[in-house]
Amino acid sequence: MLSNALELYITAAHECPYLEERKATNLLVDPAYAMDNRTYSHLLNKGFRRSGSDVYRPCCYRCQSCVSTRIPVERFQPSRSQKRTWKLNQDLSVRVNQDGYKDEYTELYLKYVRSRHAGGGMDDDTPSTFANFILTHWCQTVLLEFWKDERLMAVAATDWLKQGLSSVYTFFDPEEGSERGLGTFALLWQIHWAAELKLPYVYPGYWIKESPKMNYKVRFQPIEGFVNSQWVQLDKPE
Repeated sequence: MLSNALELYITAAHECPYLEERKATNLLVDPAYAMDNRTYSHLLNKGFRRSGSDVYRPCCYRCQSCVSTRIPVERFQPSRSQKRTWKLNQDLSVRVNQDGYKDEYTELYLKYVRSRHAGGGMDDDTPSTFANFILTHWCQTVLLEFWKDERLMAVAATDWLKQGLSSVYTFFDPEEGSERGLGTFALLWQIHWAAELKLPYVYPGYWIKESPKMNYKVRFQPIEGFVNSQWVQLDKPE
């Protein structure tokens, strides 16, 4: 149960990062609140996410497009395409880094955002800015490293919580990573690891039906979305 001392604020309107010509606002947990893993686990189940140490949930006027999602690990059934992606990447080794940000991540991250988000501001991030975006002192975050021999191919920042693994941000080599489907493979590996850890859910983040970039999330079936204050199964893409 959440403490009565937890206060929520609505942020000022800003340009929606997902849908053009729309304004967005967030419901933000008071940054001064003494957040911890237990409280965040509860908030995650209420549709909240985190960015760095900020815990928020989209709260937009006349728009409910952002849907928080979770994959029930025991019921997950990979598609044929996902099985091919899994097989294709079996030459990669995965290392679980629990010791925080490494300088060697910076080059790969900048290469990724300059390819995927050029001009969006993220490509100007310093290593410390990026580290603060994916990590926070109050949450147990692991950095899953995907290696091809001695070459770092991808990193998936993942929060380890009592009810599951929550994807924070994944970045990878934009050229070979796209051919291999490393974004998909990273999420498949998180589901696989959650099963080994006997955790019930993997939380991929927000899904927006109108955003083509987010369609991949509902290809992980079954998947649930937090809609009208309850978790419901989301339909498969057509």
